Amino acid sequence: MARKTGSHSQITGPKVRAAASKLFARHGFAAVSMRQIAGEVGVQAGALYLYTPDKQTLLFDLMREHMDELLAAWDQQDKGVDPLSQLEAFVRFHIGFHLDRPDEVFIAYMELRNLAQDNFIVIESLRKRYEDVLERILHQGQQAGVFTVPDTKLAMMALIAMLTGVNTWYREGGRLSRDKIEEIYWDMTRKAVAG
Repeated sequence: MARKTGSHSQITGPKVRAAASKLFARHGFAAVSMRQIAGEVGVQAGALYLYTPDKQTLLFDLMREHMDELLAAWDQQDKGVDPLSQLEAFVRFHIGFHLDRPDEVFIAYMELRNLAQDNFIVIESLRKRYEDVLERILHQGQQAGVFTVPDTKLAMMALIAMLTGVNTWYREGGRLSRDKIEEIYWDMTRKAVAG
């Protein structure tokens, strides 16, 4: 099938992913058709298959790209030298990174159920790598007597849920600045794990 005039893989491919991300976040993966994605991009539905084999692959690619970017950004982050400073770095990083990506965050958390089993395993292992960072920080803090949590895995899941929840209510230009939100969430996190 011929490409639409003016269509280039370096331009249209990212447009396909951006349109899919927006539509999946707004309507849910199951409710979005390839035809809707094509309409958003401005190409014929059949042209999408030049950029992705199917909708499942598109969902997987969006989730994998998000997780790869998250892990790469964390690798570049100043992480602190002791458990308390490492926890603060993680909290501030998590909020800052995710506030810039509300659609990607929604898809990453809400659309796991729609991944094929093989794709789920890949995304779950990437998520586990990120979650393990926080659990290690909590474990080291517990060992050092800085944190007191009954179960580091449960505490990790609760903290990530709390931190990611910012995306459900935050609006740019609202009552609280990003810096203030990071400060408040860091204070709540510190008190939640205090020894």
